[in-house]
Amino acid sequence: MSTLKQRLHDDVVVHMKDRNKTALTTVRNVLGEIETREKSGKTPIELDDTQVTALLQKEAAKRRDTARIYTEAGELERAAAEVAEAEVIEAYLPKMLTPDEVEAIVDEAIAALKASGQELTIRQMGVVMKPVTAKVAGRFDGKAVSDIVRTRLA
Repeated sequence: MSTLKQRLHDDVVVHMKDRNKTALTTVRNVLGEIETREKSGKTPIELDDTQVTALLQKEAAKRRDTARIYTEAGELERAAAEVAEAEVIEAYLPKMLTPDEVEAIVDEAIAALKASGQELTIRQMGVVMKPVTAKVAGRFDGKAVSDIVRTRLA
């Protein structure tokens, strides 16, 4: 079992003991979503931490979007509940990177590729994106990363 998934399972007990109903319900819902994802398809699979993180990001984004819709509709109490659930989920996500940190990772990758003798142009964007994406992995917006790489290579 992946460590993040195990942490979610362990926290169910913690939230029960603390009588934290919001966190308990949220973590149980997320675990249900993970299990559904693992059992769907022809053969059952085990999600790794990267896949669980991606799922958690989607679940948090869903709740933030739903909260926005409730706020626009004047349902502030329901919006606050959705935001609370999103915050519980986001506590399990890795720390997001700042734009400066991502730029440093991009510059480092470009320098390493140039040191290995590769001539880099905009056509080799994929060559640069591969190591950068591996390091950034869900901690920064992918579109913004590609924009940074594109400006560095232009």
